[in-house]
Amino acid sequence: MSTDTKAAATEMVKMNGMQAINAALVEAMEADPKVLVLGEDVADREGGGVIGVTRGLSTKFGDMRVRSTPISEQAIIGAAIGAAMAGYKPVAEIMLMNFTTVAMDMIVNHAAKLRFMSGGQSQVPMVIRTLTGAGNQTAGQHADFYEAWFCHTAGIKVVIPWTPADFKGLYLSAIQDPDPVMIIESGKTLFVPMETPANQGPIPIGKAQVVTEGSDLTIVSYGQMMFTVMQAVGELAEAGVSVEVINLRTISPWDKETVLASAEKTGRLLVVHEAGRNFGPGAEIAATVQETLFGKLKAPVGRLGAPYCSVPFAKKLEDAFLVQPPEIVAEAKRLAAMG
Repeated sequence: MSTDTKAAATEMVKMNGMQAINAALVEAMEADPKVLVLGEDVADREGGGVIGVTRGLSTKFGDMRVRSTPISEQAIIGAAIGAAMAGYKPVAEIMLMNFTTVAMDMIVNHAAKLRFMSGGQSQVPMVIRTLTGAGNQTAGQHADFYEAWFCHTAGIKVVIPWTPADFKGLYLSAIQDPDPVMIIESGKTLFVPMETPANQGPIPIGKAQVVTEGSDLTIVSYGQMMFTVMQAVGELAEAGVSVEVINLRTISPWDKETVLASAEKTGRLLVVHEAGRNFGPGAEIAATVQETLFGKLKAPVGRLGAPYCSVPFAKKLEDAFLVQPPEIVAEAKRLAAMG
């Protein structure tokens, strides 16, 4: 059990990611009347969001604080930016990550840059929440991981939770952050029930979690790919390979200190993510570790990610597109055999 989980573990309850997000929003909205929720179909009369994450909020807090919007991503983000600059703390939902493309100008040129371009006179304390991830045959316009785009944009933080505890803790922190935070919800993480501290508090943005300690290899991952990693780690343990697993949680700014300390200890690093391997976040992590620990590593840094293509619809192709446990096991064994 990780240190931050131990600290909160007075009572454990079973919940999934959706319930954890809802609980975080309720807690934040009860504590601060300036917290707002807006997006397509987020109010109860439309079902509480595309998968029901915000169900119950408009009934509890009213339609003025939980606003269903037109189908216009630019309008959603633009309204959230204006509200944030006026002193509110909006949580804006963009239904699917692919649809952030419609609002890129608002996100990249306005939300992310207003603090810098105003010389620090303006703050934009807003959360953008969005859903994505392959595995459910939603295909190429509904399932891409584009976190690298936003990691490349100064002024916005990028968070991808794995566990319900991650969701609640990171949402609580994101809502209180003075800058824009994008929270990317990856499909499977929302539906899998897990034991969660009943009183889970904020989890610092930019701080990773060491899930398991090991001595032969460090694996860094995040989001729903963590389930795949943990399955592979079980197989590796049976093969005698001791793996230290890091749940990155925040992709930008990422926790260099934790990753570098672990990689120096084990001498080997493998980064696994669902996003494309080409130009993915793993490339930045690998380059930083290689530059910082050159001469201390026992093997080159390994990377696994999706191939350079759109997310397929056909199930067999989609399975081939995603990193699978056998690939992780094979790459981990290859790295562990070096040095």
